Amino acid sequence: MFTLKNDLVTACFKAQGAELTSLQLNDGEVEFLWQGDPEFWGRQAPVLFPFVGRLKDDTYRFEGEDYHLPQHGFARDQVFEMVQQTDDSVTFSLKSSETTKANYPFDFELQIVYRLVGSALTTTYRVHNTGEYTMYYSVGGHPAFNVPINGQGTFEDYNLTVKFSDESLFLPLAGPNIAVDKKEVVEPHFTVPLLREVFKGDALVYATPLNQQEIILSSEKTPHRLSVSYEKLPYVGLWSPYPKEAPFVCIEPWLGIADTTDATGELTEKLGIQRLASHQVAESSYTITIK
Repeated sequence: MFTLKNDLVTACFKAQGAELTSLQLNDGEVEFLWQGDPEFWGRQAPVLFPFVGRLKDDTYRFEGEDYHLPQHGFARDQVFEMVQQTDDSVTFSLKSSETTKANYPFDFELQIVYRLVGSALTTTYRVHNTGEYTMYYSVGGHPAFNVPINGQGTFEDYNLTVKFSDESLFLPLAGPNIAVDKKEVVEPHFTVPLLREVFKGDALVYATPLNQQEIILSSEKTPHRLSVSYEKLPYVGLWSPYPKEAPFVCIEPWLGIADTTDATGELTEKLGIQRLASHQVAESSYTITIK
């Protein structure tokens, strides 16, 4: 277990999946992060890589060969190496291996950098293409937050206040895949009430601009709140596992999305897929701020 702590906040992490496992206000030891009860969902804040969401039939095609990966890829189930820790940051690394290349034929290093400044924890994804050919990938976060916060109020007493910088697209799901033909334009600012039926169709997925966006979790029943802000991540998902009455909600900034319902399976044609040239590095980040 690895810990970052300052006067306001304590954050904890584990090497398995380079996953955030706790995010607490020191004053009152208020825990904001879901603690992973498998009755509802056993994970807490998994890293999604090399793909976000589900592939059609868990399969993709690259250069004439079929490969198979489960939903959200393999990084969340790998043990990362902790390569650097300072007073306010910790960096984890996962490198390609014969095991990863069996179903993802690219050479890479994925670094997850966590930095704690005041009451804000920033997660940075640093993707390095260590191979000789263009790499195709996506990456994203899946942090789950306790609702109610600190036991104050009920799930239904909370709202997500969405503050996009411009009009965005709502991308509805059909099963595990994106029904892109049913996309809808949404206004920049709106509120999502945390009612169970909101998630009846699974996650709410939005395509957003690349500048900074913000989503706030709050309730009139508590003085505590949190926000997730992000940039250079063109998608975000909001999720709680309907019909379970799970006491958490996920706010998930992503660099890619699930396959569309009409996806061909060709990796190079996948909607939202990122391309990274040989020996290049790409970075994107999101920040959780608690109070």
